[in-house]
This record gives sequence, C-alpha cells and structure tokens, in this order.
Amino acid sequence: MDAYEQYMQLALNEAVKAAEEGEIPVGAIVVCKGKIIARAHNETEKLNDVTAHAEMLATTMASAYLGGKYLNECTLYVTLEPCVMCAGALAWAQLGELVIGASDPHRGYSRLSPAVLHPRTKITTGVLAEKCGELVRQFFQSKR
Repeated sequence: MDAYEQYMQLALNEAVKAAEEGEIPVGAIVVCKGKIIARAHNETEKLNDVTAHAEMLATTMASAYLGGKYLNECTLYVTLEPCVMCAGALAWAQLGELVIGASDPHRGYSRLSPAVLHPRTKITTGVLAEKCGELVRQFFQSKR
C-alpha cells in the first residue's frame, strides 16, 4: 500500500465514523509536510449546518493548526469528490494537492464546474475508489 492509499484509508476511517453517526459517509484528512494536521467527516446532521462537509471542516482545522488560511503546502485526501462549494473553498485556500477516492457523478465539482479549483492544485483521482464508492452506495441503499 502506497502513501496515497494509506492516507486515503485514514480518510475512509473518518467516513465510517460519519456513517455510524447517520451522516453521508465522507471523510477527509489534511497532510502537511508528512504530518496529519486535520481529520474530519461530514457533520451536517449533527451541526444542522449544510456547510459542515468533511472537506470544509478539515480545511478549517488545518488553517487553525497552521495559523493561516493558505494550504498550498498541504494535501487533502477525501473519500468522495468535493462538491462545488467545497472545491471553491479549496481554491480560496490555494490547496497544494487534492486526492480523491470516488468520483461523484451527481454533485461533484468536475461535472458541474471543472475549473473551480486553484490552477496550481495538483489533482489525483481514483485512490481506493471502489472502497470509497461502496461505502456511499451502502449508505444510500440502507436509507431506501
């Protein structure tokens, strides 16, 4: 298992926590210079806040840890492709690298607004995609 997969597995652990709490199972990890500086999962139901996506919470935590709003030396690992709102926030944070597990054909930024990320953000997709996607599929199947 390479470093991308190891960090994505940690993001998946966060996504499992979200599912256990009745949240859409999305998890995120922020790594800066080889150190995990933030980890989060969706908390929209818990906080009654539509903006409480894993990426938004992890970005806020990482910025607080670093003492600044720019994450240009950081990598965000997220189990599901960010929505346009989250991608916009990542653009404003000037995220260095975005690593995505499963794509989101319904609400993912790449379908709706592919140019929204900062032009210097490196993007890697498909890391543990099957595991990440299966968790979301199982969650929604259990809701039907």
